[in-house]
Amino acid sequence: MAPKQSSEEQQTSAVEAPNLESTAPQHGFFVRLYTGTGAFEVIGKRKLWYAVSGAIVLVCLLSMVLRGFTFGIDFEGGTKVSMPTATESGTVTVQQVEDVFSKTLGKSPESVVVVGSGGSATVQIRSETLTNEETEQLRTALFDAFKPRGANGAPSKQAISDSAVSETWGGQITQKALIALVVFLVLATVYIMLRYERYMSIAAMATLVFDLVVTAGVYSLVGFEVTPATVIGLLTILGFSLYDTVIVFDKVEENTHGFEHTTRRTFAEHANLAVNQTFMRSINTSLISVLPIVALMVVAVWLLGVGTLMDLALVQLVGVIVGTYSSIFFATPLLVTLRERTDLVRNHTRRVMNRRKNASARASQADEDADEPETVGAAATARADAAPRTALPPDKPAPGARPVRPTSSRTGRPSGKRDTRRR
Repeated sequence: MAPKQSSEEQQTSAVEAPNLESTAPQHGFFVRLYTGTGAFEVIGKRKLWYAVSGAIVLVCLLSMVLRGFTFGIDFEGGTKVSMPTATESGTVTVQQVEDVFSKTLGKSPESVVVVGSGGSATVQIRSETLTNEETEQLRTALFDAFKPRGANGAPSKQAISDSAVSETWGGQITQKALIALVVFLVLATVYIMLRYERYMSIAAMATLVFDLVVTAGVYSLVGFEVTPATVIGLLTILGFSLYDTVIVFDKVEENTHGFEHTTRRTFAEHANLAVNQTFMRSINTSLISVLPIVALMVVAVWLLGVGTLMDLALVQLVGVIVGTYSSIFFATPLLVTLRERTDLVRNHTRRVMNRRKNASARASQADEDADEPETVGAAATARADAAPRTALPPDKPAPGARPVRPTSSRTGRPSGKRDTRRR
């Protein structure tokens, strides 16, 4: 039989317990994104998102001031003439149309663009307001030069259409568009103020202004034409942005309810967990919104050549992307920054940090005691057995851990109190 080991030899040859956190499976990016475990640090890097958002807003503001906007005929007034690109002599080009316009009227058009593709493509000529005689003269010159084909495939002058909008009408359209935008912002502000507390209301309205400035800046930077359809699409995407922000804020409100009664997570960590838990919902909502918009753009450009549909699809596509970004990387970080200025959140954060500091100190002391050699074996063993064994609280909650409900101090059971306002 093998000789029996002494107590010191048994203690020396003991195997250290494995670190459960280090041996835990490391999930991939998409698994963590789908499960919303809180592994993505968004709130903790809010200074980075502030810098990115500030740079985007600065570029957009500079573009709006220096470049301005390309307003459509409905806002500025003027004359627009459309003609199919399919002619008797082949496909007409933009340069050929500009040459005919200049020779006929003795001045250059404001813009000549090709809309659509294939057999449905059209050339759209935009100029300052023309008289009826000038418009008829231009139509005759275009027909004589190109002989565009009509719906039956034969050359027809009726295939060349024209429309005119006076500057007075354009001014009225602009005024009505601004009134619609102001009314929407007022109604959205009233709803947010009634639905959420003060700091959430401020963050939500600041996000709406951010989306409005960035979307308008993109139109100015790229040179997209602003039309009444653009204004309609803008109001639509502002509603989408508000919806996405409300979804995230609802989860933040759920996670942070009663947070001051526990010291497991700070307010910022609760908000970061809420953002992680709504990642997939925001992404899925955005993808579902983008797919019909892309289909609308394909139908508008390549099949029908309808400029109004193109304008509506463009502003919605830009707005959905901007709204998804702002609800995650701007609205919630701004909310946390505002709440951390209050005494309630500051004091709670200090309590959480002190608890973790004390827990870390106790863990370090326990490690030091374990490393020291035991001189009096039996007495030390007796003291260790007699000492109360209390589990050290974790330094920080693991990703995905649920918030702990407040408990009664005497029984240790949940208090059973519920928030009747959320019913």
